[in-house]
Amino acid sequence: MGDGSSKAGGSSARGTPRWNRVLLKVSGEAFAGPSGRPVDAAGARSLASSIADAHAQGAQIAVVNGGGNILRGAQTSIDGIGRATADYMGMLATVINALALQDLLDDMGVPSRVLTAIEMKSVAEPYIRLRCIRHLEKGRVVILGGGTGMPYFSTDTTAALRGTEIGAQVLLKGTQVDGVYDKDPKVHADAKRFSSLSYDDALRRNLKVMDRTAFTMCEENKLPIVVFDMGVEGNLVRLLQGEEIGTIVSTDATEVEA
Repeated sequence: MGDGSSKAGGSSARGTPRWNRVLLKVSGEAFAGPSGRPVDAAGARSLASSIADAHAQGAQIAVVNGGGNILRGAQTSIDGIGRATADYMGMLATVINALALQDLLDDMGVPSRVLTAIEMKSVAEPYIRLRCIRHLEKGRVVILGGGTGMPYFSTDTTAALRGTEIGAQVLLKGTQVDGVYDKDPKVHADAKRFSSLSYDDALRRNLKVMDRTAFTMCEENKLPIVVFDMGVEGNLVRLLQGEEIGTIVSTDATEVEA
């Protein structure tokens, strides 16, 4: 698998995506919205619309979504419920979001499949690597719910693992900020954004690109990461068309401030 960093520049015509196969990581918060409901019609439909537009570019898209809008396992603190059980509860929350996203995509005419690491045949297919790849090759968006199927692993780690397994050329991490900063831009007005970083740069600066397990897996497998603002309409399509958006972290990248 190449690290894809040589493709960081330039522009691609519609229908000729910058990357042929991508792993898109989105948080559970992407499903929320102004209504205050865990799964908000406007928020979830906006996410689905962005993925549908990206799918129209011709890229094969696998999605790993979080479940924090419903329940975040690692932060669940209920007397008598242990961390492992809480993590399984969080995994089930990701499946709820995955099913919502599947129906919304289908409503938009985009074929999709939900594959889960925790077997639940009544609602989704079990995750099998070759089955996932086959769905992608047939032009279906694949939504990967249930995390890794094991407690103590985040959905960031799930994204790194699945991206590596299916031969994705890049991990696109959609967030609520427009890239990686040297410090929290919501707290520090003088925070500086980077347009590119090497894995070593990010580790040296202790930047919170992804959790350490996920980040190490991407580094070892030379899977580049692009951190971008998923909330800006059209950003995902522009990335696939080759525009410089967000921050790219890869083996060959150098530290450059935006």
